[in-house]
Amino acid sequence: MPLNATRQRVSMLIATAALGTALAVPAATASAAPQPAAGGVSAQAYSCTIKNVNGHKEAGYYSGNTVVPSSTQVTKAGIEAQCILKVMNYPTGTVDGVFGTNSKAAMKKFQTDVNTYYGRKVLDVDGLPGPSSWPYLRKFW
Repeated sequence: MPLNATRQRVSMLIATAALGTALAVPAATASAAPQPAAGGVSAQAYSCTIKNVNGHKEAGYYSGNTVVPSSTQVTKAGIEAQCILKVMNYPTGTVDGVFGTNSKAAMKKFQTDVNTYYGRKVLDVDGLPGPSSWPYLRKFW
């Protein structure tokens, strides 16, 4: 393999590792354009503006109460949960739609705080917004 091709391959492997992707395909041999990740969005930093919609918080990315965000793919539910947590001063790191370590830690803190507020176990402290946690995330306190 020529030196330039080797450097290009190494650069792509480093970039791939940094992005957490399992496979790098050199652009010259890619057969299809990149597709958005699950939920119809792609990896980037998203802005957050929370609105009161029918008495509950919404950032405008996902309006439901059932989807559990992915820790490996960008999802609209992930962006929504990260935005709400961020606005409520639970640091999730970058709002990127991937519900990773920082987001899970923020969600655990939120779930713990909800349980403390009610003086009993209301939510499982699992770090994931799911059908039980979404209504509390969306609630105006």
